[in-house]
Amino acid sequence: MEVKIKGMKYSDFKDNESIEKLVEELRAAGTNVVVGKLDQLINWGISNSLWPFCFGTSCCAIEFMCLGAARYDMARYGFEVARNSPRQADYIMCQGTITYRMAPALKRLYEQMAEPKYVIACGGCTISGGPFKKSYCVVKGIDQIIPVDVYMPGCPPRPEAFFYGLMQLQRKIKVSKFFGGTNRKEKRDKFFAARTEAQQAAEREQQADAKARAEAKPVIDL
Repeated sequence: MEVKIKGMKYSDFKDNESIEKLVEELRAAGTNVVVGKLDQLINWGISNSLWPFCFGTSCCAIEFMCLGAARYDMARYGFEVARNSPRQADYIMCQGTITYRMAPALKRLYEQMAEPKYVIACGGCTISGGPFKKSYCVVKGIDQIIPVDVYMPGCPPRPEAFFYGLMQLQRKIKVSKFFGGTNRKEKRDKFFAARTEAQQAAEREQQADAKARAEAKPVIDL
């Protein structure tokens, strides 16, 4: 069978009728054709082969272990290749309480991941500090140190909630743009820049308060 490749101008790609005619010609010759966007193909591959990097510090990590067992079997969705190295993972799943001493390690592991990379916050401790929210040593949500894509509420979330959150990440990847649009790295740079400015503003406010308290003279009633 002789197949002729028809040359098309750039403007013709926006004309659906020309594309449909070309598809009909190829199908008439017995050739199977699928028309789509390269963005959709790449995002389909990424979303259905997500390799997690599990950063488990407490009970939410035990709930994640259930996903690999026969009752739930996360291999059906393409999540089963859990790696111990951030350089081989697509997303980091933070599970459990994150203290200020542990925060630099979490951020360093996140920075070692390859592009594109995503973050899932599992459980109340990871999202907002949980029952330790008012504690002096617990981070009030990991979104203060790294950008989060999906939140999984619960204390701890059940395996069904894990599946729902992972499928939400799949949907988010499928509607994103691999080519063009706002780059995820640019968003992260803005995120960290905003966090740095907020921290500097908080430090300036603390310094101003300390200075005001030092300059204030005690009033003694005689």
